[in-house]
Amino acid sequence: MLKQIGRIADECTGEAALFTLSQEKPGDWWEVEALYDLSFAPGRTLLSSYRLRDDVPPVAELCRVARDESGILGGAIRYWPVRIGHWHALLLGPVAVHPTAQGEGLGAALIRDTVERARALEWSRVLLVGDEPYYRRFGFGHLSGVEMPPPTNPERILGLELVPGAWQGVAGEVTRYA
Repeated sequence: MLKQIGRIADECTGEAALFTLSQEKPGDWWEVEALYDLSFAPGRTLLSSYRLRDDVPPVAELCRVARDESGILGGAIRYWPVRIGHWHALLLGPVAVHPTAQGEGLGAALIRDTVERARALEWSRVLLVGDEPYYRRFGFGHLSGVEMPPPTNPERILGLELVPGAWQGVAGEVTRYA
């Protein structure tokens, strides 16, 4: 299913580009990986959150890409299932926007679109490691008692309830979904 999210001005030409969101396809994998390499520091796959993704397939219905009218990849987002004790959660990330499309709302559109899709798929909660001032506008807040693998800064562990009360009583170590 495609979803057009509006026109975003191109920094080079000044012209507006229409981005369309769609489900990531298997053929998009390496292009998305290249965007993540461009967007994040070298060694991103050494982060502890990547250990939670090892040998676990992402939630395909929530892996989305944003392409402009020419088919150029402007952004991507992925989600992975994880466990916190006996509870299930979605791990949001990575989410990235190409440098030429940053600051125009594309990342926010990817997050809002996928959060609504996760809710429709009846997931209860979303977890991420990130900056609370940025993610607060989507409803994320600091989680206490939820432990990501070290060396994750506990202040950066954030959660979003897709169902009211979904984080109540949820605590413990975040582990791979097996």
